[in-house]
Amino acid sequence: MVRKELLGICVALMCVVGLDVRAQVDLAPFVAEDNIQDIKISPTGAYFAATLPNEGRTVIAVLDRSDRKIIGSFALPKNLHIADFWWAADDRLLFSLSEQFGARDFPQPTGELYAMNVDGSRAQLLVGQRVRSSSLGTNIRSGPKEERVFAWPIDMLRDDPRHILVGISPFNGDAFTRVDRLDIQSGRRSTVATVPVPRADFITDNNGEVRFARGSRGDNLSELYYRDGRGSDWRLINHESESKRVETPLGFSDDGATAYLQTTQPRGPDAIVAFDVASGEKRELLRDAVRDPEVVYRPGTSVPVGARFPGAQPRTVMFDENSEDARFQRMLTGAFPGQVVEVASATRDAASKLLLVTSDVDPGSFYTYDTSLKRAAFELGRRDQVDSQRMATMQAITLPARDGLQLHGWLTRPKEARAGQPLPLIVLPHGGPFGIVDEWEFDSDTQLLAQAGYAVLRLNYRGSGGYGRSFQQAGARQWGGTMQDDLTDATRWAMAQGHADPQRICIYGGSYGGYAALMGIAKEPDLYRCAVGYVGVYDLQMMRTDNGRIARWTRTWSDEWVGSDSQQLADASPTRLADRIKVPVLLVAGGEDEVAPIEHTRRMERALRGAGVPVETMYVANEGHGFYKPENKRAYYTKLLDFLATHLGGERAAQ
Repeated sequence: MVRKELLGICVALMCVVGLDVRAQVDLAPFVAEDNIQDIKISPTGAYFAATLPNEGRTVIAVLDRSDRKIIGSFALPKNLHIADFWWAADDRLLFSLSEQFGARDFPQPTGELYAMNVDGSRAQLLVGQRVRSSSLGTNIRSGPKEERVFAWPIDMLRDDPRHILVGISPFNGDAFTRVDRLDIQSGRRSTVATVPVPRADFITDNNGEVRFARGSRGDNLSELYYRDGRGSDWRLINHESESKRVETPLGFSDDGATAYLQTTQPRGPDAIVAFDVASGEKRELLRDAVRDPEVVYRPGTSVPVGARFPGAQPRTVMFDENSEDARFQRMLTGAFPGQVVEVASATRDAASKLLLVTSDVDPGSFYTYDTSLKRAAFELGRRDQVDSQRMATMQAITLPARDGLQLHGWLTRPKEARAGQPLPLIVLPHGGPFGIVDEWEFDSDTQLLAQAGYAVLRLNYRGSGGYGRSFQQAGARQWGGTMQDDLTDATRWAMAQGHADPQRICIYGGSYGGYAALMGIAKEPDLYRCAVGYVGVYDLQMMRTDNGRIARWTRTWSDEWVGSDSQQLADASPTRLADRIKVPVLLVAGGEDEVAPIEHTRRMERALRGAGVPVETMYVANEGHGFYKPENKRAYYTKLLDFLATHLGGERAAQ
């Protein structure tokens, strides 16, 4: 049954579905699950492994590349998903589990690691807490060391087909982590490294030896440790409290003489630094004027060879511009102009590479690249229902905040809009808020709203990631303060530039974005015509109390980044400011939300009704921090477009 089901899905992946052009908005492309989530090529190049969503669960399938026939598969029960997967050997796959806890709109990793052979046999729990196979409702067998720990792969040990290295962290808030050597057939483990700092991540060298560990204690200050090799003592080489910077290890050069670090700066974006492991000397290699680097690895290896700088004019810079790595990167850029191309996976010899190509109008297309033929061939698209020709393009914007800080973001105008035509505008602040960044990429909400006739403004306000640590820290304790002012300044900029009709502007967001939407209409009651709060946080004192129950580090984070003064938190809580709000509001929440519990929305609703503010609500009992089920997403988007159409005049959803 599973085989037939998977074959049907894979056949459907090859078909491109045409969309009818209508005045009303077709919701199908925006509520449908992706056809394919991820795909990776095997070390020998003989197989593809792919994860596919299927009615609230994930299916993993192995396809023979020669004929595209499925030779092995595994389907998890409903609400269980594969968070990620790796080729641990030529004939064995490793995958981590995630579960829909109701904590977020996407399932969250459970820390369990499973493995199966390419033909689907020997599906086995290797590390994790699920001691009874019956709890999965499958025939997965339990491994020998079930325990309440979170595990993640560190090194696939390419020269050892039987073992990999995994990080192991006990389930408590401030746990010390370790590195174990894991037998991918039996699940037996032996510890190869422990470190003197909790919550550590690790980096190995090209021989599979653990050399770096970076973690933090309850004070959340970063500590970086280095050792010369197995058996050597760990040396503290950076402590944030002394250096005032965070150093993150990225990997080693081919000869192992140089390690590469990503290092925060007192002002501006991060730099990539070369660390001479013999002398301890550090030398800056790459740094952009605006954006943080994203390290580029040589395909099929963990050797850093350059960095990608995203943004308005994305570019890739290699450590050695005369190298074969640089020539390959230039070839990719020329082959896919105006798109973002990354090597998603590669064979062990790098002769075959799987490319992922994305853009603002394409959720993702996979190509195989044959090194000998120097030719790329299309394989699969992530979401066939999205017609890129009908999607709207994103325009990079830059503007000064009122205090002079430079802000960056994106403006999307409907495809059919006339140049210079003022449009109804949706201001769409991202969630998080800290460390999250809106990029030049396909975004379902943006494209949905553009289809309905709205211009969409997405701003990376202070506190966002990607622009350096000082930019992110500028948002600390600024909930309702300068972070909110940035959104106001961007809205007024859009009006002044002629992009927005001043009488038809709404602010809409989810999570922190929902908070910002309600604070926006409280602080600027005459600027917006309506607001939508989706799974939002509206009572900051309640949020601080909830965060304090988790662990010491979450209490510290909440006090440092949100605030600790009760009066300050009350003054910045939309639940206390309902009497300032003059425009209609739509509130949406999930009953299983553990990040922004539904009580936040209920309190906001009561406050608005008490102040006589028109408010509509949508509560869905079986959803969490964002709606996951297609039928609930459809109902939500229908209500959202109805609400916006009533107050701004855009299109409604097609029935």
